[in-house]
Amino acid sequence: MLKAYRLMMSARAMAETYEANRPICKYVHSTSRGHEAIQLATAMLLHPDDWVSPYYRDESLMLGMGWRPYELMLQLLAKADDPFTGGRAYYNHPNSRREAFPKIIHQSSATGMQAIPTTGVAQGIKYQETQGLKDYKLPPVVICSLGDGSVTEGEVSEAFQFACLHQLPVIYLVQDNDWGISVSSDEARTMNAFEYAAGFKGLERVQVDGSDFEDAYKTMEYTIDWVRKERKPILVHAKVPLLGHHTSGVRKEWYRTEEDLAKHMAKDPALKLRKKLLSKGITEAQLDAIEAEEKINIEQQFAEAVAAPEPDPASVTDFVFAPTPVTEERGVRTPAGKEKVMMVDAALHAIEEILHTHPNALFYGQDVGRRLGGVFREAATLADKFGDERVFNTAIQEAYIIGSTIGMSALGLKPIVEVQFADYIYPAINQLVTEISKSCYLSCGKYPVSCVLRVPIGAYGGGGPYHSGSVESTIATIKGIKIAYPSNVADMKGLMKAALLDGNPVVMLEHKGLYWSKVPGTEEARMPEPDADYVLPFGIGNVVCEADTEAVENGESICVITYGMGVYWAKNAARKFPGRVEVVDLRTIYPCDETLVFNTVKKHGKCLVLTEEQLRNSFCEALAGRIAQNCFASLDAPVQTMGALDLPAVPMNMGLEAAMLPNVDKVAEKIEWLLNY
Repeated sequence: MLKAYRLMMSARAMAETYEANRPICKYVHSTSRGHEAIQLATAMLLHPDDWVSPYYRDESLMLGMGWRPYELMLQLLAKADDPFTGGRAYYNHPNSRREAFPKIIHQSSATGMQAIPTTGVAQGIKYQETQGLKDYKLPPVVICSLGDGSVTEGEVSEAFQFACLHQLPVIYLVQDNDWGISVSSDEARTMNAFEYAAGFKGLERVQVDGSDFEDAYKTMEYTIDWVRKERKPILVHAKVPLLGHHTSGVRKEWYRTEEDLAKHMAKDPALKLRKKLLSKGITEAQLDAIEAEEKINIEQQFAEAVAAPEPDPASVTDFVFAPTPVTEERGVRTPAGKEKVMMVDAALHAIEEILHTHPNALFYGQDVGRRLGGVFREAATLADKFGDERVFNTAIQEAYIIGSTIGMSALGLKPIVEVQFADYIYPAINQLVTEISKSCYLSCGKYPVSCVLRVPIGAYGGGGPYHSGSVESTIATIKGIKIAYPSNVADMKGLMKAALLDGNPVVMLEHKGLYWSKVPGTEEARMPEPDADYVLPFGIGNVVCEADTEAVENGESICVITYGMGVYWAKNAARKFPGRVEVVDLRTIYPCDETLVFNTVKKHGKCLVLTEEQLRNSFCEALAGRIAQNCFASLDAPVQTMGALDLPAVPMNMGLEAAMLPNVDKVAEKIEWLLNY
């Protein structure tokens, strides 16, 4: 209790110091004033193998785990030695793999979004335990800290649902101070988190006075021990006061009444703990001395933090991606004597080989389990071969499917997941943008997310407007994500293997119309399947149709830059102009092989950028702009683009014949126009 009191005095002195020095505190910040008791009680009970996700008001949780105020201040002041993000993120947005400390995955500013990645950690721990991948001396627990206001987020319910269904060792610690910025609890929700949790079968729940350290300690001690033993989820609803501002940028006097402030101040955890210590024989003088010592201590540490070096601006691009071990093509791409297979089989076999080779790999998503094996049969037989714990169905929870890979990856697992149609990736965009893409960058490389996200994409025979979409431009705008878009068997398998080994988040866009080569004119997508050792690095395009040297030298050739189904529209159209059209298959959207693209454009002087996607603000329009900028002196005609609205079959999503022939004719018209320009 004396230790907790000293840390409460540290937290109070930190808040006062920050308030007195607002002009030099670079980031908007929150403090833990009012929440100290429940946070310290929780922190003191954790062990090094445990995992915790603090949110932005949890500085006392950090202090209780052993972090120095100076280290927290380095982040507040955006200093180079900030141990969490190197000065890249707001105050108390931690992440850590420090030895002898509980581990912390990347924490974002998006309230409630931590619930899915943190539940993914618990999912990963259970997977390790059931598969015998790791033997923990003390079964770890996972703490997900949330504000009561954030529990209304839909993604929190996805996390609760999965934790209950799979009985995961996670504690949802909900700190309820009755405020969500200026929104009071009575105008934001019909029930608190404790009442809400009653609707989730299999989620235990408990309430505690989070402002009373002794009560909080006993409750959390019981709760943590229970989860260590039972390996089941529980929600702790801790009622706490809010003594400070929401943040330094949203002042309490702007929206809170004197009556409300007085009510909260009466529940100050430090005052409550002081009274208990006095009742146990500790003197006023001893407690006053502790308070004075911490004021001096915090002032000294703040002065040291202010004097610490600033980040080098040149480091701003560091850690966007983790270094990849896949830097060159290797293995047998076209083995002799093998029959041609379909792309869907190449993908299936790649996953099967991965699961055989990597015991830490697993595959989950909607309908990929034993009964169906994927709506496109892209996972057929995998659950039969590897069991329902390694290949399994999920609910319709795109956000959870994708966001959980953060926690799984943090434990060294290799999750492969699937969104059933590209059109339904949008519910998961928040996790892709807010959490996954920034994890490596904002953890300074401590937590790159190694995951493979399979996404069936593209128009194919009657799918309509909600099952035929192209989303590559949407994904391409997210910095920190790699994107593959194979157009044939060899590329599918080689890129899938590279994606697994890459160590970064990879989206595999797999065209439904190429899976079985049923669309006339796509027969060349079938190929002999590469050997199991074949790996194709990202960022290396391929010339799939060459122009004759004579046509190039006479200025009678053009090039088409494309990918996916566009490769077959271009190749079929090129047959109408023998020897005069060169087709480049990008193979990966990001990284994009711009060296090959620019060199090819300079070689021919005329270029068509072709996509199945609509053009407005698209990846292809951006690429066309970069071509125009970098190849201007070599161009003999304006760079041309073609997309969905230029191609008759794509927007109408017609039958298989129409998916090829009218589009080939339109592409041929554009090629002829360029050749005659």
